[in-house]
Amino acid sequence: MALLLLVVGLVTAQERIQWMDFEEAVAACSKQPKKIFVDVYTEWCGWCKRMDQTTFADTTVAKYMNEHFYAVKFNAERTDTVRFQGYDFVYVVNPNGKKGVHQLAAAMLQNKMSYPSYVIFNENLQLLQIIPGYQETKRFLPILDYFGEDAYKTTPWDEFFDAYSKRVSP
Repeated sequence: MALLLLVVGLVTAQERIQWMDFEEAVAACSKQPKKIFVDVYTEWCGWCKRMDQTTFADTTVAKYMNEHFYAVKFNAERTDTVRFQGYDFVYVVNPNGKKGVHQLAAAMLQNKMSYPSYVIFNENLQLLQIIPGYQETKRFLPILDYFGEDAYKTTPWDEFFDAYSKRVSP
């Protein structure tokens, strides 16, 4: 019995981000408002895979993300149609033969296509921030906190980051 409790405890302790589809997150947000965090990635992106293996695998990141956001994985090259805010977004083939892009990914990233990139929407589905590039856990947690705790509404980022750094440094 003690061994079973130990195994259950270890599994529970390894919290993972509860990823959703974009459409699921939007529907969930309409029922229970929460910010939406979108990881815009591609299958071929090495830094995207590294983010999954490191920062997104961190239990502190996972716990914070699950508490404060609906977390979405959005493949920038998905080929289906996504309806959002009254518009149908589709995959667009690149005329020069290179891989195309999904219109919603391009809209969320304001046509600055770099992977990975992260998009944060508020509870009203308004874009708050685009964050490009791989993020180490120690740099990523304050970003999550800045938006998750609504500090962005009253405090400039540099001021928040300085205070955060002093608060979490040993």
